[in-house]
Amino acid sequence: MIHRYEAPCMDLQQIHQSGQCFRMVPLPEDTYPSEAKNGYRLISGLRVLRAWQDGTSICLDCPHEDLSFWLSYLDMDRDYQAVIDSIDRENSYLTAAAMSGAGIRILRQDPWEMIITFVISQQKTIPNIRQLVEALSSRYGTVLEDGQDQGKEDDRGKEKDPVRCLPPACSFPAPSQLCLASLDDLMGLKLGYRAKYIHRLCQDAVSGRLELSHLSALDYEGAMEYLTGFYGIGKKVANCVCLFGLHHIDAFPVDTWIEKILMEQYFDRKKYRCIPKNRLCETIVEDVFGRYSGCAGIMQQYIFYYERSVRQGRE
Repeated sequence: MIHRYEAPCMDLQQIHQSGQCFRMVPLPEDTYPSEAKNGYRLISGLRVLRAWQDGTSICLDCPHEDLSFWLSYLDMDRDYQAVIDSIDRENSYLTAAAMSGAGIRILRQDPWEMIITFVISQQKTIPNIRQLVEALSSRYGTVLEDGQDQGKEDDRGKEKDPVRCLPPACSFPAPSQLCLASLDDLMGLKLGYRAKYIHRLCQDAVSGRLELSHLSALDYEGAMEYLTGFYGIGKKVANCVCLFGLHHIDAFPVDTWIEKILMEQYFDRKKYRCIPKNRLCETIVEDVFGRYSGCAGIMQQYIFYYERSVRQGRE
């Protein structure tokens, strides 16, 4: 069933490029409704959504009983224009970033998927992360929908265009599924040193040491303390899980892109000369973005997208 909504401050393509969701797959253009400009398939748990967009109008194709879940997932209740309007216009870089990435929203993704995804993300490019997450899902997850095989002929006898083909829709593997992978199996997927982290985290989740229901009930500070107590989860990964998996919008992950922005745009040698190097980025974040309580993580997404996709011109 297709549900249509007006959705200002939402751009599916920007969300796809924002580095928060690695299971958004572009839909073949011949599946678009007549006026749609882009479309994506999203997967969360055992649910599948097809979403198309035309300007500020968005079409969601999902069973009616899943609609409330997907509206929450897309953070449809938040007024993102009010977030943009709250930005200090004297902060010209952040203002430009918000204008450029005004269609970004923070998705409400599955905490377990985010834990494994951002462990994978360490020292990996976004395309690499997508490939590895998809490899885990296709091998150990549940098949939810069949795909369209590349190279096969369509009903007119013509070979299908690979760009128009979709891989099967598979759920991200639950701990009970992913724990079936041995350490050698994970190494075989080219996960490198991350394999041992993932293997241990699966064991912790299955044994009950890592309690996902407990994690979901914690506030931001409690979740950070809890997450960083597990093998393979440092502060950056924990912040990503908090922001994208637990919807703690004050979380502000600092990766190499964000560190570059902080140093190029906001570093003041005189002001920060006495700050230890290991606290420098944290201090700048507090000084510059601390005023945006309740939406600092959205600001992080604006500047990440702006620097990576606009100023650097990268996908």
